[in-house]
Amino acid sequence: MKQSPVSDHDLALAASTFAALGSEQRLAVLRALVRAGTDGLTIGELGQRTGVTGSTLTHHMKILAQSGLVTQEKQGRSIICAAVAYDELRALADFLLRECCADSPNPADHAHD
Repeated sequence: MKQSPVSDHDLALAASTFAALGSEQRLAVLRALVRAGTDGLTIGELGQRTGVTGSTLTHHMKILAQSGLVTQEKQGRSIICAAVAYDELRALADFLLRECCADSPNPADHAHD
């Protein structure tokens, strides 16, 4: 099955999103928010679950929010953080696998197509 080539835009978008995930702490924050579901977590709960707190957590949330993977919303005196980009996360995984084994001479590599 022949795949269409990856556009420069798709490549740049994927690189930007991967860069946002290029920290163990940011990845831990995103995983905690994905686990929490659409209700999200307060910034305090997020810090407790991940061990990332204070200005470090604020810094990581800013990067994740700029990438479009999470949101922060003020509710009363709390800030609720939530993972919102489930489709984008799936698209990122698909981006990695889109051309799996396309250049492999071994037909068995294409068994999952």
